[in-house]
Amino acid sequence: MRNFLFKFWVFLGLTILPAGFINAHPTGRAVISVEEACVAISSKLASVRLADCLEADFIDPERYSNNDIPLLVKEYPPLEQRIPQSRVLVVGGIHGDEYSSVSIVFRWMEILDVHHSGLFHWIFMPLLNPDGLFLDKSTRTNARGVDLNRNFPAPLWREIGYQRWKDYTRENPRYYPGPHAMSEPETAFLVELIRNFRPDAIISLHSPLNLVDFDGPGRPPSSIGSLGLRRLGNFPGTLGNFAGIELGIPVMTIELASSGRMPDSAEISAMWRDIVRWLIHNTPTEKDSFQLQAIDDKELKKEFFGK
Repeated sequence: MRNFLFKFWVFLGLTILPAGFINAHPTGRAVISVEEACVAISSKLASVRLADCLEADFIDPERYSNNDIPLLVKEYPPLEQRIPQSRVLVVGGIHGDEYSSVSIVFRWMEILDVHHSGLFHWIFMPLLNPDGLFLDKSTRTNARGVDLNRNFPAPLWREIGYQRWKDYTRENPRYYPGPHAMSEPETAFLVELIRNFRPDAIISLHSPLNLVDFDGPGRPPSSIGSLGLRRLGNFPGTLGNFAGIELGIPVMTIELASSGRMPDSAEISAMWRDIVRWLIHNTPTEKDSFQLQAIDDKELKKEFFGK
Protein backbone atom coordinates (compact mmCIF):
# COMPACT_ATOMS: atom_id res chain seq x y z
CA MET A 1 0.00 0.00 0.00
CA ARG A 2 1.32 3.42 -0.90
CA ASN A 3 1.34 5.35 2.30
CA PHE A 4 0.17 8.88 2.97
CA LEU A 5 3.60 10.47 3.22
CA PHE A 6 4.72 9.10 -0.13
CA LYS A 7 1.54 10.43 -1.75
CA PHE A 8 1.96 13.73 0.11
CA TRP A 9 5.51 14.34 -1.12
CA VAL A 10 4.59 13.34 -4.68
CA PHE A 11 1.60 15.71 -4.53
CA LEU A 12 3.97 18.50 -3.54
CA GLY A 13 6.30 17.65 -6.41
CA LEU A 14 8.99 16.32 -4.09
CA THR A 15 11.31 13.34 -4.42
CA ILE A 16 12.22 11.08 -1.53
CA LEU A 17 16.00 10.94 -1.46
CA PRO A 18 17.92 7.84 -0.37
CA ALA A 19 19.05 7.76 3.23
CA GLY A 20 22.50 9.18 3.78
CA PHE A 21 22.34 11.56 0.85
CA ILE A 22 23.37 15.13 1.65
CA ASN A 23 20.94 17.07 -0.48
CA ALA A 24 20.34 20.65 -1.44
CA HIS A 25 18.12 23.12 0.36
CA PRO A 26 15.84 25.11 -1.99
CA THR A 27 18.16 28.07 -1.36
CA GLY A 28 21.09 26.04 -2.63
CA ARG A 29 22.64 25.45 0.79
CA ALA A 30 23.76 21.95 1.74
CA VAL A 31 21.69 20.21 4.38
CA ILE A 32 22.54 17.30 6.63
CA SER A 33 21.25 13.77 6.08
CA VAL A 34 18.80 11.80 8.19
CA GLU A 35 21.73 9.78 9.55
CA GLU A 36 23.58 12.92 10.59
CA ALA A 37 20.45 14.20 12.30
CA CYS A 38 20.22 10.91 14.21
CA VAL A 39 23.85 11.23 15.30
CA ALA A 40 23.11 14.72 16.63
CA ILE A 41 19.96 13.57 18.46
CA SER A 42 21.64 10.58 20.10
CA SER A 43 24.67 12.69 21.05
CA LYS A 44 22.42 15.20 22.80
CA LEU A 45 19.93 12.80 24.41
CA ALA A 46 21.32 9.88 26.38
CA SER A 47 17.90 8.20 26.33
CA VAL A 48 17.87 7.95 22.51
CA ARG A 49 20.34 5.41 21.14
CA LEU A 50 21.85 6.03 17.72
CA ALA A 51 20.76 2.58 16.53
CA ASP A 52 17.16 3.26 17.56
CA CYS A 53 17.08 6.51 15.61
CA LEU A 54 18.71 4.99 12.52
CA GLU A 55 16.39 1.98 12.59
CA ALA A 56 13.30 4.17 12.92
CA ASP A 57 13.31 4.53 9.14
CA PHE A 58 12.50 8.23 9.20
CA ILE A 59 11.45 9.92 5.98
CA ASP A 60 13.28 13.07 4.96
CA PRO A 61 10.36 15.27 3.89
CA GLU A 62 12.71 17.81 2.30
CA ARG A 63 11.52 20.34 4.82
CA TYR A 64 14.23 21.91 6.95
CA SER A 65 14.83 24.00 10.03
CA ASN A 66 16.50 27.40 9.80
CA ASN A 67 19.84 25.62 10.24
CA ASP A 68 19.05 23.13 7.45
CA ILE A 69 18.27 20.16 9.70
CA PRO A 70 15.66 17.80 8.18
CA LEU A 71 12.36 17.78 10.06
CA LEU A 72 12.04 14.03 10.50
CA VAL A 73 8.74 12.19 10.29
CA LYS A 74 7.71 8.56 10.57
CA GLU A 75 4.44 7.08 9.43
CA TYR A 76 2.63 3.97 10.65
CA PRO A 77 0.24 3.68 7.71
CA PRO A 78 -3.02 1.81 7.33
CA LEU A 79 -2.64 -1.95 6.96
CA GLU A 80 -4.08 -4.08 4.20
CA GLN A 81 -7.65 -5.21 4.80
CA ARG A 82 -8.20 -2.78 7.67
CA ILE A 83 -9.63 0.71 7.61
CA PRO A 84 -8.14 2.72 10.49
CA GLN A 85 -10.51 4.24 13.01
CA SER A 86 -8.68 7.59 13.10
CA ARG A 87 -5.62 9.52 11.97
CA VAL A 88 -3.32 10.64 14.78
CA LEU A 89 -0.37 13.06 14.73
CA VAL A 90 2.21 12.97 17.55
CA VAL A 91 4.63 15.92 17.88
CA GLY A 92 7.56 16.32 20.27
CA GLY A 93 10.42 18.76 20.68
CA ILE A 94 8.53 21.95 19.87
CA HIS A 95 10.75 23.56 22.50
CA GLY A 96 14.40 22.58 22.16
CA ASP A 97 15.18 22.57 25.87
CA GLU A 98 12.40 20.10 26.75
CA TYR A 99 14.49 16.96 26.25
CA SER A 100 11.96 14.50 27.65
CA SER A 101 9.35 15.61 25.10
CA VAL A 102 11.60 14.20 22.37
CA SER A 103 12.78 11.06 24.15
CA ILE A 104 9.33 9.81 25.10
CA VAL A 105 8.17 10.00 21.48
CA PHE A 106 10.98 7.59 20.57
CA ARG A 107 9.83 5.22 23.34
CA TRP A 108 6.27 5.23 22.04
CA MET A 109 7.49 4.62 18.50
CA GLU A 110 9.30 1.54 19.77
CA ILE A 111 5.98 0.25 21.13
CA LEU A 112 4.30 0.78 17.77
CA ASP A 113 7.18 -0.86 15.92
CA VAL A 114 6.09 -4.08 17.63
CA HIS A 115 2.37 -3.57 18.18
CA HIS A 116 1.03 -1.49 15.27
CA SER A 117 -2.27 -3.19 14.49
CA GLY A 118 -3.69 -0.77 11.96
CA LEU A 119 -6.32 0.48 14.40
CA PHE A 120 -4.99 4.00 13.85
CA HIS A 121 -3.05 5.73 11.08
CA TRP A 122 -0.15 7.44 12.86
CA ILE A 123 2.40 10.09 11.94
CA PHE A 124 5.17 10.85 14.44
CA MET A 125 7.35 13.94 14.42
CA PRO A 126 9.67 13.58 17.43
CA LEU A 127 11.61 16.82 17.01
CA LEU A 128 10.08 19.96 15.50
CA ASN A 129 12.84 22.24 16.82
CA PRO A 130 16.22 20.59 16.14
CA ASP A 131 18.05 23.92 16.06
CA GLY A 132 17.09 24.72 19.64
CA LEU A 133 17.96 21.22 20.84
CA PHE A 134 21.35 20.96 19.15
CA LEU A 135 22.85 24.10 20.69
CA ASP A 136 25.47 23.48 23.39
CA LYS A 137 22.98 25.02 25.78
CA SER A 138 19.61 24.02 24.35
CA THR A 139 16.98 26.73 24.03
CA ARG A 140 13.20 26.90 24.05
CA THR A 141 13.30 28.95 20.86
CA ASN A 142 14.54 28.07 17.39
CA ALA A 143 17.65 29.37 15.62
CA ARG A 144 16.03 32.75 15.02
CA GLY A 145 14.93 33.12 18.62
CA VAL A 146 11.26 32.35 17.90
CA ASP A 147 9.04 30.34 20.25
CA LEU A 148 7.44 27.96 17.75
CA ASN A 149 4.44 27.46 20.03
CA ARG A 150 3.58 31.14 19.64
CA ASN A 151 4.09 31.23 15.86
CA PHE A 152 1.08 29.30 14.53
CA PRO A 153 -1.43 31.25 12.40
CA ALA A 154 -4.57 32.73 13.88
CA PRO A 155 -7.02 35.49 12.87
CA LEU A 156 -6.01 37.64 15.87
CA TRP A 157 -2.36 36.62 16.01
CA ARG A 158 -0.95 40.16 16.05
CA GLU A 159 -3.76 41.82 17.97
CA ILE A 160 -3.74 39.28 20.82
CA GLY A 161 -0.85 36.81 20.48
CA TYR A 162 1.92 39.26 19.64
CA GLN A 163 0.51 41.97 21.87
CA ARG A 164 0.27 39.55 24.80
CA TRP A 165 3.98 38.87 24.41
CA LYS A 166 4.73 42.58 24.57
CA ASP A 167 2.41 43.38 27.48
CA TYR A 168 2.13 40.21 29.56
CA THR A 169 5.70 38.84 29.27
CA ARG A 170 7.31 42.28 28.86
CA GLU A 171 8.92 41.03 25.66
CA ASN A 172 10.57 38.05 27.31
CA PRO A 173 12.75 36.57 24.52
CA ARG A 174 11.89 33.01 25.57
CA TYR A 175 8.34 33.60 24.32
CA TYR A 176 9.04 35.74 21.25
CA PRO A 177 6.28 34.83 18.73
CA GLY A 178 8.21 35.92 15.66
CA PRO A 179 7.84 38.85 13.25
CA HIS A 180 4.58 37.43 11.90
CA ALA A 181 2.51 34.28 12.16
CA MET A 182 4.06 31.20 10.52
CA SER A 183 7.30 33.06 9.86
CA GLU A 184 9.36 29.98 10.71
CA PRO A 185 9.98 26.98 8.43
CA GLU A 186 9.36 24.56 11.29
CA THR A 187 5.92 26.01 11.99
CA ALA A 188 5.10 26.24 8.29
CA PHE A 189 5.90 22.56 7.79
CA LEU A 190 3.76 21.40 10.70
CA VAL A 191 0.85 23.52 9.45
CA GLU A 192 1.31 22.02 5.99
CA LEU A 193 1.39 18.51 7.44
CA ILE A 194 -1.75 19.06 9.53
CA ARG A 195 -3.69 20.50 6.60
CA ASN A 196 -2.76 17.61 4.32
CA PHE A 197 -2.90 14.70 6.78
CA ARG A 198 -6.10 16.01 8.43
CA PRO A 199 -5.58 14.22 11.76
CA ASP A 200 -8.53 13.33 13.96
CA ALA A 201 -6.38 14.09 17.02
CA ILE A 202 -3.01 15.64 17.80
CA ILE A 203 -0.82 14.61 20.74
CA SER A 204 1.68 17.35 21.60
CA LEU A 205 4.52 16.73 24.08
CA HIS A 206 5.94 19.38 26.39
CA SER A 207 7.43 19.78 29.88
CA PRO A 208 7.72 20.47 32.82
CA LEU A 209 4.23 21.51 34.04
CA ASN A 210 3.22 17.99 35.14
CA LEU A 211 -0.30 18.03 33.68
CA VAL A 212 -2.52 17.31 30.69
CA ASP A 213 -4.01 20.23 28.77
CA PHE A 214 -6.68 19.98 26.09
CA ASP A 215 -7.98 22.24 23.31
CA GLY A 216 -10.70 21.75 20.76
CA PRO A 217 -13.84 19.63 20.49
CA GLY A 218 -14.65 16.43 22.31
CA ARG A 219 -14.15 15.14 25.81
CA PRO A 220 -10.67 15.55 27.33
CA PRO A 221 -9.04 12.73 29.29
CA SER A 222 -9.26 13.03 33.06
CA SER A 223 -5.67 11.85 33.27
CA ILE A 224 -2.82 10.37 31.24
CA GLY A 225 -0.72 8.12 33.42
CA SER A 226 -0.12 10.04 36.64
CA LEU A 227 -0.74 13.40 34.96
CA GLY A 228 -4.09 14.99 35.75
CA LEU A 229 -6.15 17.24 33.50
CA ARG A 230 -5.68 20.96 34.03
CA ARG A 231 -6.87 23.18 31.23
CA LEU A 232 -4.60 26.19 30.78
CA GLY A 233 -6.61 28.09 28.21
CA ASN A 234 -5.08 29.27 24.97
CA PHE A 235 -4.41 32.32 22.89
CA PRO A 236 -3.53 32.98 19.23
CA GLY A 237 -0.19 31.55 18.16
CA THR A 238 -0.24 28.23 20.00
CA LEU A 239 -0.71 24.82 18.39
CA GLY A 240 -3.75 24.27 20.61
CA ASN A 241 -5.38 27.44 19.34
CA PHE A 242 -4.54 26.81 15.69
CA ALA A 243 -5.47 23.13 15.46
CA GLY A 244 -7.91 22.85 18.37
CA ILE A 245 -9.88 26.08 18.07
CA GLU A 246 -9.41 27.20 14.46
CA LEU A 247 -9.43 23.77 12.76
CA GLY A 248 -11.57 21.86 15.27
CA ILE A 249 -9.05 19.06 15.86
CA PRO A 250 -8.78 17.74 19.44
CA VAL A 251 -5.30 18.63 20.73
CA MET A 252 -4.03 16.82 23.82
CA THR A 253 -0.97 18.54 25.27
CA ILE A 254 1.00 16.31 27.63
CA GLU A 255 3.24 18.30 29.96
CA LEU A 256 5.76 15.91 31.49
CA ALA A 257 6.98 16.54 35.02
CA SER A 258 10.63 17.08 34.11
CA SER A 259 12.41 18.41 31.03
CA GLY A 260 15.65 16.59 31.74
CA ARG A 261 14.45 13.33 33.24
CA MET A 262 12.25 10.74 31.55
CA PRO A 263 9.34 9.09 33.37
CA ASP A 264 10.13 5.52 34.41
CA SER A 265 9.22 2.61 32.14
CA ALA A 266 6.00 1.81 33.98
CA GLU A 267 4.79 5.40 33.68
CA ILE A 268 5.72 5.59 29.99
CA SER A 269 3.66 2.45 29.35
CA ALA A 270 0.75 3.68 31.48
CA MET A 271 0.66 6.98 29.60
CA TRP A 272 0.65 5.18 26.27
CA ARG A 273 -2.20 2.89 27.34
CA ASP A 274 -4.25 5.88 28.47
CA ILE A 275 -3.62 7.74 25.21
CA VAL A 276 -4.71 4.75 23.13
CA ARG A 277 -7.82 4.18 25.25
CA TRP A 278 -8.78 7.83 24.93
CA LEU A 279 -8.30 7.69 21.15
CA ILE A 280 -10.47 4.58 20.89
CA HIS A 281 -13.38 6.11 22.77
CA ASN A 282 -13.13 9.70 21.56
CA THR A 283 -11.95 9.76 17.94
CA PRO A 284 -13.08 10.68 15.46
CA THR A 285 -15.21 13.13 17.38
CA GLU A 286 -18.18 12.81 15.03
CA LYS A 287 -18.43 9.02 15.41
CA ASP A 288 -21.22 7.58 17.55
CA SER A 289 -19.98 6.69 21.04
CA PHE A 290 -21.53 3.21 20.85
CA GLN A 291 -19.43 2.41 17.78
CA LEU A 292 -16.28 3.55 19.58
CA GLN A 293 -16.97 1.33 22.58
CA ALA A 294 -17.43 -1.71 20.32
CA ILE A 295 -13.68 -2.18 19.81
CA ASP A 296 -12.60 -5.59 21.07
CA ASP A 297 -10.67 -4.98 24.33
CA LYS A 298 -8.86 -8.29 24.00
CA GLU A 299 -7.49 -7.31 20.59
CA LEU A 300 -6.53 -3.89 21.92
CA LYS A 301 -4.53 -5.34 24.80
CA LYS A 302 -2.80 -7.86 22.55
CA GLU A 303 -1.83 -5.58 19.72
CA PHE A 304 -1.11 -2.29 21.49
CA PHE A 305 -0.02 -3.30 24.96
CA GLY A 306 1.71 -6.60 24.25
CA LYS A 307 -0.55 -8.41 26.71
